[in-house]
Amino acid sequence: MIREFFKSFGVFSEEEIDEIESYFTKRSIKKNEVFLQEGTKCTEIAFVVKGIYRSYYTGSDGVETTYCFCFPGSLMSSYSAFISGEPSSETLQALTDAEILVVKKTDLDQLSENSFKWMHVLKTIAEQQYVALEQRIFQLQREGASEKYNTLLERQPIYIQKIPLHYLASYLGISQRHLSRIRKGV
Repeated sequence: MIREFFKSFGVFSEEEIDEIESYFTKRSIKKNEVFLQEGTKCTEIAFVVKGIYRSYYTGSDGVETTYCFCFPGSLMSSYSAFISGEPSSETLQALTDAEILVVKKTDLDQLSENSFKWMHVLKTIAEQQYVALEQRIFQLQREGASEKYNTLLERQPIYIQKIPLHYLASYLGISQRHLSRIRKGV
């Protein structure tokens, strides 16, 4: 799966992808285990092979707000903390047993130090992160809870059934009761 991810950029040879793969370490994560804790430095980035993650932050009132889900085939990190070196403002938690491939920031820095190919890939990833963030902001401002739920259902029909209702409701910004009504209407 990670080979296909790096092939999709169209810049690496098979030998280069072999080298890239050698930097990643396989890690199994149990349900509810945390990959990154809010307030800690983000020194790794993960590629989700199996499982579902949620990204959440804790408000001043102590309430957790889920704002993102990570599914297989995607990169996972506290992106701003990864770039800035500042403590993370989010927690990344496994919602199911999961398998990830992890690479250290120092290794990515080393790979990209003298490689225009890596600079292209990192730029593309940054652009994708920006677009995803912008889409999420527009979705929050323009769409109602039903539309947001249907979009998630369209994009991740298999996995959405495995996400606990209270996390889905938090992501959609609604109560569990309202989410139940939406699900009945689908």
